[in-house]
Amino acid sequence: MNTDRQLTRTRLEIEDRIAVLTLSDAERLNAMSLPMREECIALLRELEEGGEADCVIITGEGPRAFSAGADINEVARRTMAGELSTQAQLRRELPRLIEGLRLPTLAAINGFCLGAGLELALACTLRIASESAKLGLPEINLGVIPGSGGTQRLARLVGLGRAMELVTLGEPITAPEACRIGLVNSVHPGGNLMDAARDICRKWQSKGPVSLILARDAVLRSADADIQSGMDYENKLFALCLASGECDEGVKAFLEKRKPKFRSRP
Repeated sequence: MNTDRQLTRTRLEIEDRIAVLTLSDAERLNAMSLPMREECIALLRELEEGGEADCVIITGEGPRAFSAGADINEVARRTMAGELSTQAQLRRELPRLIEGLRLPTLAAINGFCLGAGLELALACTLRIASESAKLGLPEINLGVIPGSGGTQRLARLVGLGRAMELVTLGEPITAPEACRIGLVNSVHPGGNLMDAARDICRKWQSKGPVSLILARDAVLRSADADIQSGMDYENKLFALCLASGECDEGVKAFLEKRKPKFRSRP
């Protein structure tokens, strides 16, 4: 695939095997329209299949917004019957794809991250934010609820009480508060956000690609499983790590007092 692609509402760039997927509709605060979701899905699938990147940063164009939420014109046209349609399922498919992607994903949140924008970020492996970012699920103010996994993923990150507050009041919170409750992992000055994102990606690149994704999957399973089922799943993933050969290199590097070389390419 081309490592630099500009589509109608998204842009993809790859440098040093770090992919940056930018939501690119700044005039509408990067609203998550159906065409934008379709472009994101297509680009992420190409990334996974192409093998040209080790990880993905998702961010929004311009300083004002990561994404201010769903396209309000599309929301106005939704019907009860339509929510059982293929298009409605497509809205849920994008976060599911991100959460299960072979490549770890990082949401670099600049500006407003609301509604469907936050639902996308919640599906990422990690989230970091600029100091001026505002995050929230304001759907209740439109007479609906989050419809792309927001009620489910948010509670798993911040706990039932804070999730209930954010969903039922519909009021955004600041980036420092989001960090305090575990919604984002760190907060950075706006000018340093992408540098911080790339630093995290370089740390991911130093890990074994198999053990990295299995570690993510084990943590995700913990939200759904009882402790015994979760530990059984963890044990199976541990065995897969051994089978991958990454443990052999990790142990050898430790004994030789050097950094492990898990990847054939940097």
